[in-house]
Amino acid sequence: MMMTKTFSFTCSKRLRWLCSSVLCFLLLSSCTQTSDGNQKPYEVSYGKGKFCFYVLSDNALRVRYCEEDLFSLPDEWLYPTPASAKVNVKVSDDQNTYSLSTRAFTAQLNKESGLLTVVNQQGETIFTATSHTLQPTTIGGMAAYEASMQALSPAEESLYGLGQFQDGHHNVKGLTRRLTQVNTQISLPVYLSSKGYGILWNNYGLTNFNPASDSISLVRASAEGRREVVNVTTTTGGNREERVANKFKATITINRDGQYALLLDVGQRMARRHHLMIDGKEVINLSNIWLPPTTSTIVNLEAGTHEIEAQLERNDKPVLYYRPVDNTTTLHSPMASAVDYTLFVGSADEVIASLRGLTGGTPLLPAYAYGYIHCRERFHSQEELLDAATQFRREGYPVDVIVQDWQYWGRHGWNAMKFDEQYYPNPQQMTDSLHAMDLRLMLSVWSKIDPSSEVGGDMQSRGYFIPGTEWVDFFMPEAAEAYWSHFSEKLLKAHNIDAWWQDATEPENDDLLHRRVMQDQLPGEAVRNVYPLVMNKAVYNGLRRDDSDRRSMILTRSAFPGIWRYGVVTWSGDVGNDWTTLHHQFTAGLGMMATGQPWWTYDAGGFFRPADQHTNAAYQERLLRWVEASVYLPLMRVHGYQSDTEPWRYSAETDSIIRLCLEERYRLMPYIYSTAARVSREGYTMMRPHVFDFAHDTTALQMETQYLFGPSLLINPVLASGVTSQPTYLPQHQGGWYDYHSGQHYADAQTIESPVTKATIPVYVKAGTILPLSEGGQHATEALRAPLTLRIYPGDDATFTLYNDEGTNNNYEQGHYSTITLTWDDQSSSLTIGKTQGRFDTMPSSIPMTIVNVLTGQQEQVTYSGKKLSITLGQ
Repeated sequence: MMMTKTFSFTCSKRLRWLCSSVLCFLLLSSCTQTSDGNQKPYEVSYGKGKFCFYVLSDNALRVRYCEEDLFSLPDEWLYPTPASAKVNVKVSDDQNTYSLSTRAFTAQLNKESGLLTVVNQQGETIFTATSHTLQPTTIGGMAAYEASMQALSPAEESLYGLGQFQDGHHNVKGLTRRLTQVNTQISLPVYLSSKGYGILWNNYGLTNFNPASDSISLVRASAEGRREVVNVTTTTGGNREERVANKFKATITINRDGQYALLLDVGQRMARRHHLMIDGKEVINLSNIWLPPTTSTIVNLEAGTHEIEAQLERNDKPVLYYRPVDNTTTLHSPMASAVDYTLFVGSADEVIASLRGLTGGTPLLPAYAYGYIHCRERFHSQEELLDAATQFRREGYPVDVIVQDWQYWGRHGWNAMKFDEQYYPNPQQMTDSLHAMDLRLMLSVWSKIDPSSEVGGDMQSRGYFIPGTEWVDFFMPEAAEAYWSHFSEKLLKAHNIDAWWQDATEPENDDLLHRRVMQDQLPGEAVRNVYPLVMNKAVYNGLRRDDSDRRSMILTRSAFPGIWRYGVVTWSGDVGNDWTTLHHQFTAGLGMMATGQPWWTYDAGGFFRPADQHTNAAYQERLLRWVEASVYLPLMRVHGYQSDTEPWRYSAETDSIIRLCLEERYRLMPYIYSTAARVSREGYTMMRPHVFDFAHDTTALQMETQYLFGPSLLINPVLASGVTSQPTYLPQHQGGWYDYHSGQHYADAQTIESPVTKATIPVYVKAGTILPLSEGGQHATEALRAPLTLRIYPGDDATFTLYNDEGTNNNYEQGHYSTITLTWDDQSSSLTIGKTQGRFDTMPSSIPMTIVNVLTGQQEQVTYSGKKLSITLGQ
């Protein structure tokens, strides 16, 4: 494993002298060198310190500006192994400019101004950093720096990423955001540019994106507003909380007309409502049981004085931060040892593939993970869980995973890693019964443990909790190992459980703030955002050691760059169910995709639901739109607070449509699983913001909730009530698009009015697509072994690689899988099914296939036995 010292992460005086001496020898003239990646920096003195440049790959440059060696943290949390690629680097140094070039980029540093410019291989300037600054500070008794980098962001640029936020913004250019980890908000300091680059900000603490220059405190009005008592989820279980609304007011004076970025901070660890009015006009309005403490937007304001009003919770202490939007982007960390970031050059796919490769890659999830995951809060007994599973199978609903949510531990104490025998008399028998029905069990396990429980008492006695909390200190290797030891013995080995739900891995609601970690060695602020990564690392590595024959699956509520190497799935947390919240889930999920986290989903139907959900027609309309869109997410999952979420509990119509959605998910299984294999093998992205495929289509880049699901399916979720049609923009694409439901063909680069039914949302298919569909099945493995239909959408040449393997183990890592390359030649209207490459033990000897030309309706049926076949479908 690569440690800080081998990375030259600290800038010691001895290392500075040594590297400078070497560079003086090397840089007497321009030369070409071979870089061994992040083992050796290129150094240039500037100001009070120096720049260290690490060429990590042909398209990745790590930039580090440091002054004094104040503290260091394990670099391996982000970069688990040294970069192994040998990169040819051309170095040039003259009086004013220092230059590094690879086949993908040229980076030039002006040694007088500190201006850093990066040019791509086409000669286009794609990135210009105008300043790198360090300001001394002290946090938690530790000397540190406030670190900032500012870059130019021209008017035509769009930026995407930063993780999962509930503010409804997809393009984050100009927006002000505070990157913290809380329920429903996942902060990853990564963004993609439409200009062909991406940035990873190498800091484990809080990060500010475009921090605001001005702020005003809002003052609470004297009169109280509406009172209500709500059911809430807490780290000790369900609870009831009284909430009192209050009006808050302030005035701000703006010096000039223009766009302004606003960040509203309610002043508590979690918000209950986000609301803001300016001069009587509502600019923010979102309610939920829990919300992040901050929210952001951009508004147009005229010069002058403006009245600010917010309807918030009585105990809030709101502050409004504001700044004029300009053509710059700033990253800032209040606790850092250096300005430190990595720049990736290329298309969105190239950036994400390089990012994932350097931070550890992405294992393939088990096949069942891509099927339907059924959850509710919660099953109360073994009998209740098995009754639901039995009814799923008896009535023929496709499903792969049944989830047991929290509090199964009952009398044993919070997260005791033990089932309460009164309600779960034989957990092993429960798991065996599910397996006999071709179902898997996922179990909720926390990193917070009741100290009065057997496990918690052991952890507390050994000093393995973060002081003042019941959260395990995973920054201590001994604590991580002890946690896993209990986990493995009491749950994994004892009951043969398949998958794991690591809930509240923030730790919940930014609880590292003002804490100490690593046995009081380090303030929590230094590692405020990285806890979910080190926590899930402990579980994944434990599974690979103690359950090595089984492919792991971990569902978790928070994340940090690099967490994808642990096979982690994230979801959007305890969200509401209203239309606005549904809209925001797509901007949130697309933000996750732009950071590199490939496996994401939401609680279809919303977590917090109305008490009368089973009879509430308005809610069931929303539920259907949540479920219909979830068919086209990387993972499909239903969940709900204090809810029986099974389809048959709703109206007959709702039940019927949900069944159709589940069947559609399983028909798509060959397409989904083959695309998932690309994620693992190529660094591909399954849920695709338009910047991935249409970076040069300015209209496509403005679409907030449209996206591609895999390489071919354009998804346009329905986000309002009573919709019978809605606009869909069909991006620029040779050959145009086809309506997935009707087969109708449309030209590209136009907005059309798409028909919407109660049972369908708009879905379109790229011309030049081979879409493999299954006859379906009751579970993923069955669907992946069923006869295939290959739908051909003419208009362009096409290829698709079918992937399959044993589905549940790690044998694919040793080459036990098969691929079949499908090729469509549009001019000759011929499909070639290539020879099967590779094999695995359960591979079928033949596959019945039906080939359909969607444009002409012509069909051919063949039985494929692994040998090359060619089929012509006419003109």
